Amino acid sequence: MLKNFFWMCSGADPDLLQESPKSEQIKYAGIGGTVFFTAVMAFISGSYALYTVFDNSYMAIAFGLIWGLLIFNLDRFIVSTIKKRDNVWQELLQASPRIILAIIIAVVISKPLEMKIFEKEINQVLLEQKNELTLQNQNQIAEQFTPEINRIESEIGALKDAVSAKEKETNDLYNTYIAEAEGTAGTMKLGKGPVYKEKREKHDALLKELQELKEETKLTISEKEAAITTLRTTRDNQVTTSQPIIDGFDGLMSRINALGELAWFPSFFILLLFLAIETAPVLAKVMAPKGAYDLKFDEQEDALATWVAQQKNQRAALLDTDTTLNEKVYYDVAEDAEIYDYKKQKAKDLLKLQSDKFYKKQSDLI
Repeated sequence: MLKNFFWMCSGADPDLLQESPKSEQIKYAGIGGTVFFTAVMAFISGSYALYTVFDNSYMAIAFGLIWGLLIFNLDRFIVSTIKKRDNVWQELLQASPRIILAIIIAVVISKPLEMKIFEKEINQVLLEQKNELTLQNQNQIAEQFTPEINRIESEIGALKDAVSAKEKETNDLYNTYIAEAEGTAGTMKLGKGPVYKEKREKHDALLKELQELKEETKLTISEKEAAITTLRTTRDNQVTTSQPIIDGFDGLMSRINALGELAWFPSFFILLLFLAIETAPVLAKVMAPKGAYDLKFDEQEDALATWVAQQKNQRAALLDTDTTLNEKVYYDVAEDAEIYDYKKQKAKDLLKLQSDKFYKKQSDLI
């Protein structure tokens, strides 16, 4: 039963194989087995490729099954349409389009399986790319908010500097009137004289201005710090919102690109393996000598072609004979006097009827 299944996979005629030697049966069973297992690999490859896209196992299996059947049908068609000839180069020329198609199929099948085989290495490359994208994303978002934050912080710094300058001026006046009272500066007289009083009043006025400035500055700084907090919160929210997009940067195309970042040598030999598997049925049938099955197949085709040619010739001969007979019959009929008189009478009757109809029509018009 398994042998018959592989014969079906090879596209060969099981009735002819039953009459062929054992070696021919084994050869076509091997070709069919290669076609079948290539389809199985295509099913696994297609399922994994779609799973990386949709992350849905049921959809991936359904698509993989369709893809495997498609590859199976193509391979079976490729193998079954190659005919053995007496010249190997003619066979290779005949099979060249099919070999090219087989190479394309092998490349398509091998890529998803390469991604599965090197999954850990690809994940490492993707992690590095995600980290780099995260830093770039953070920098790009920061560039949108940093100038405004720096401007507000500069304004806060300017306000604090103004308060500090006012405090320094107030402290200097305080030290001045204290030194005047102690007699260590100014008039150099100990006690609280008119000069002391004047300096004290000036200090008190400046101290009041300092207190008012501090209250105003505190309110302004609070508003500006709240604006900075809002900007930073918005910036962090944008970073948080965009991070899932970066975390999801592991689709099919990303993995193919990441696979390209790895060493080419292992991937190349995996590709060669699938090329060998995919082209093996075609090359095996081309390179194998003409066997009993091929001879029987040629005989069957020749018999069918001969029968079709015979039928075509018989129909042509029948048509020629019938044409000749018809010409002879109608020639003899044309020479018959009875037929001539009969047709002449009928022609006269027809002309009379036409004349009567024309006369009646014209009379009605008048």
